[in-house]
Amino acid sequence: MKKVFFNEERVTPSKIVCVGRNYVEHIYELKNEIPTSMVLFMKPNSALSLELLTSSQTPLHYEGEICFIIQNGRIVGVGFGLDLTNRDLQSELKAKGLPWERAKAFDGAAVMSSFVSIEASDIAKLSMQLWMNDVLVQEAGVELMIYKPEQIIDEITTFSTLMDNDIIMSGTPKGVGTYERGDRFRGKIFCGEKEIISHEWIAY
Repeated sequence: MKKVFFNEERVTPSKIVCVGRNYVEHIYELKNEIPTSMVLFMKPNSALSLELLTSSQTPLHYEGEICFIIQNGRIVGVGFGLDLTNRDLQSELKAKGLPWERAKAFDGAAVMSSFVSIEASDIAKLSMQLWMNDVLVQEAGVELMIYKPEQIIDEITTFSTLMDNDIIMSGTPKGVGTYERGDRFRGKIFCGEKEIISHEWIAY
């Protein structure tokens, strides 16, 4: 089983639960409809990666996200994640009304920074930035989410148990796009004005 770092210790998430269409401007960016209920999908443990891969078959899209570690049914940690998407395949599957797993849950599709502890009272203060080759491409905070983190947990637990160290990927803001081998990304998480996480990946 693959692991991530939480407070410098290696932990094993059993799954990653992802929220789709959680920022209005990203919904418009992809010409999707605003959902009437929360869009959720899962990535398996095998999708986890600490490195950023490219694809020889078709360009992948990056989607930067605020991610959370769960213990005892509540958020205890925060990290930065890249939700990698085979957009062409996803569009083809969606058009046929088929599941997204082939486009979203492949090996290496959930790229994670390390995680650090977060207090419940600070969750609403969180924001993220994603820089690509020193250009800011994505920026948003919890206040812009359609569904806030506690709402996400409440909805997930109506149908699936969140095990200790499971990860929630809370959705991506506008600014997604393709990348190539050698592109350099830096994901940042802020609590208020304070930067609490900064992690760099170089695509290979």
